[in-house]
Amino acid sequence: MRNIMDRERNPVNIIYASNDGYAGHLGASLYSLLDHNRQLPQMDIYILSVGMCREYQGRLKAIAEGFGRPLYVVELGDLFQRFPYEVDTRGFDISAMGRLFSPDVLPKTVKRALYLDCDTIVCGSIAGLWEYELGRDLAGMVMEPTVYQEMKEAIGFCRDEAYFNSGVILMDLEGWRREKVLGKLLDFYQSHDGRLFACDQDTINGTLRGRIRSLPPKYNFFTNYRYFRYPTLRKLCKAYGEVGRNAFREAKASPVILHYLGDERPWIAGNHNHYRKLYWWYLSHTPWKGTKPQKGRFLYMQVWWGFNQMTRVCPALRLAISRRLGMKVIDSRRKTKK
Repeated sequence: MRNIMDRERNPVNIIYASNDGYAGHLGASLYSLLDHNRQLPQMDIYILSVGMCREYQGRLKAIAEGFGRPLYVVELGDLFQRFPYEVDTRGFDISAMGRLFSPDVLPKTVKRALYLDCDTIVCGSIAGLWEYELGRDLAGMVMEPTVYQEMKEAIGFCRDEAYFNSGVILMDLEGWRREKVLGKLLDFYQSHDGRLFACDQDTINGTLRGRIRSLPPKYNFFTNYRYFRYPTLRKLCKAYGEVGRNAFREAKASPVILHYLGDERPWIAGNHNHYRKLYWWYLSHTPWKGTKPQKGRFLYMQVWWGFNQMTRVCPALRLAISRRLGMKVIDSRRKTKK
């Protein structure tokens, strides 16, 4: 295990990627991270900006300065221009692809980093996660057994093969540079016509196949997994047996990092997300305090609440409906974006 007290020369490096649209969510996540990790000797924050305005950059720097932490903004510009071919993100924001370029745009002195999605809330110390040994693997990620089978098949994965969520990534950036991973990521995405269901997530899984270390689910606990039972997840993907019942139980009881995965976002009016109050509490400590919930999807949030209750009593039915409608939702998102 790495010695966390040796951070004076090797700080804990944190990466976020965002545009203006997710800056407020990033602010809440950042505050929660800093609040629960005051004990770390040194922490450097890097924001991979996709056109984020200077006002929002200043707000985020002010949050970090309040905890005595440095925050650096790296402007990526027009991400579409960084791909040597046309890409179709299927309605998802292109800023999510920013994490792929981390090894090239960050200083070479940043040899190891922890990437966090903007829609995460940190509930405890990340010291144990930062110390996690990767061995020969190039990244540490948490499995997502509920991902649609069509997504796995699109990148050549079988039903019971481990597939990982990219919302939290412990990155061996030194290894990524040494093995020219960025080039391999771009090649993989191009080989799929620059059009994958989960964009960066599919690309990372496909490119780093066999080189991803499975992390305990407490380091990226998907909020909708509160309604699932371990046997259900194990049945969906045999690889999830590696996680273990006790680790899943611990994640439910004491998550270190919460991830508001799915459409039941805490900032949407009418949602019933069990962890929504945490998001609003941390947001209230940022310059985005007073932000109103997004309106216009109230009925959709009630459907999601129904789905979650269905998961408790009849997970097979919920999954069947989700699988039938899930890809249609993604495609509708794409049409709306256009």
